Amino acid sequence: MADLKAIIESGKTALGIEFGSTRIKAVLIDESFKPIASGSYSWENQLIDGFWTYSLDDIWKGLRDCYKSLAADVKEKYGAELTKIGSIGFSAMMHGYMAFDEKGELLVPFRTWRNSTTGQAAEALTELFNYNIPQRWSISHLYQAILNGEEHVDQISYLTTLAGYIHWQLTGRKVLGIGDVSGMFPINDKTHQYDETMVEKFGKLIEDKHYPWTLTGILPKILVAGESAGVLTEEGAKLLDESGKLPAGIPLCPPEGDAGTGMAATNSIGVHTGNVSAGTSVFAMVVLEDQLKAVYPEIDMVTTPVGSPVAMVHANNCTSEINAWVGLFREFAELFGMDISQNDLFEKLFKVAMEGDADCGDMMSYGYYSGENITDITEGRPLFVRKPTSRFSLANFMRLHLSSALGALKVGMDILIKKEHVAIDKIYGHGGYFTTKGVGQKLLAAAIDTPVSVMETAGEGGPWGMALLASYLTWKGEDETLQNYLEGKVFAGNAGTSEEPDAKDIEGFEKFIENYKGAIAVEKTASEVIK
Repeated sequence: MADLKAIIESGKTALGIEFGSTRIKAVLIDESFKPIASGSYSWENQLIDGFWTYSLDDIWKGLRDCYKSLAADVKEKYGAELTKIGSIGFSAMMHGYMAFDEKGELLVPFRTWRNSTTGQAAEALTELFNYNIPQRWSISHLYQAILNGEEHVDQISYLTTLAGYIHWQLTGRKVLGIGDVSGMFPINDKTHQYDETMVEKFGKLIEDKHYPWTLTGILPKILVAGESAGVLTEEGAKLLDESGKLPAGIPLCPPEGDAGTGMAATNSIGVHTGNVSAGTSVFAMVVLEDQLKAVYPEIDMVTTPVGSPVAMVHANNCTSEINAWVGLFREFAELFGMDISQNDLFEKLFKVAMEGDADCGDMMSYGYYSGENITDITEGRPLFVRKPTSRFSLANFMRLHLSSALGALKVGMDILIKKEHVAIDKIYGHGGYFTTKGVGQKLLAAAIDTPVSVMETAGEGGPWGMALLASYLTWKGEDETLQNYLEGKVFAGNAGTSEEPDAKDIEGFEKFIENYKGAIAVEKTASEVIK
């Protein structure tokens, strides 16, 4: 305790703060890379005028309250004031659209990754570039705004992501980590710059509009992990810490997306490794030797925080439907006067799922709270269906929803594994889906027929990964690569717990996914009939 208090007071720490879909979380680490304090703030997106968004007021209130929570945790645990931090890094949900004018004013409300409103633009750009451009990418949002004739477009001075916006306001620098950038516009993984050919094609595509800006002129400057991204300004320190105790001058690492922090948090930076981050959304990142042979709308090509090519399978929906049903069970418990903690409720319901049948009792669910690009469903449609002959039990019910949370992800991963024959030695899981030991891990191993490992720090997830990237900025050795830093220092001797795929579970998941795909096909047909 005394040693940690001295470490905190000396500033031999690194801080990562990540803006997730439902929670903003801060993690402070010491020089052994262990989380020593944390803070959090819960928030929710809003559907306003047809767009999923968070207001600027919510962003700044969330950041300040999260930091205040962290400072209180430090005070309570160690009796210390948080007045020194060695380095800081900010990360957030990737993609989306934050467009600002020359005065720094937001031109339209923040459009998040969750929106499925850019289909026309994404399809046109994918064809133009011969490169998959998903709907959630920033360039899709920009081009859709152009196609829509939105008045704000000619006033754009800067276009960035949520992490880039936070970093800009705290440092004054318009920069972004390469992993987050690669979800805005395609990257040349050899030069670590925006793909020159595609930039030129986009310029010609919109040249008749005569906008007063160029694409590269409004996008952030690209940085890779380990490069300096500026320091906390006086104004930035006040935005972060309302108490005024945190000084200016703290170095910041490049801001990153939640995909990059997930890779850092799971030591999956090297070729043939990958990770799955599972929470409100779920995505897999697989580090490749080379680019894929074909273009697939289900797979994004992005990069690691140091610019290596990565195949990303991103599903908009994961645990929201699970959370909704657990909430219903909580209401039932409270009706009978039962006092059950949230953690116990989730753990018991997750564990009972492992008593269910491998095929989930021949029932079907897809918990789409929002549209799902991978399966081409444009609107949220949480659905649960069973036959009169289905084996309807609590165990099968929970296993069904836990499996359904991975359904869209599996559709994309099957392309990588079965069509492209991408070699994956091991997948690392992190995020809330993997908190209950062995459950989500075992189901993911069955879904993708690949060993899945989970570290003890799996629950820390992205914020801890961001703290590691912040620490790399100031604690790395001369010419030490990020991969060597993670393997040799952070994860030395820690391989986590591994779950091998089970043949019976694989067979059962394949049966489940047949029902899943069949129900989605019916949904698409019904939607067309209604139209």
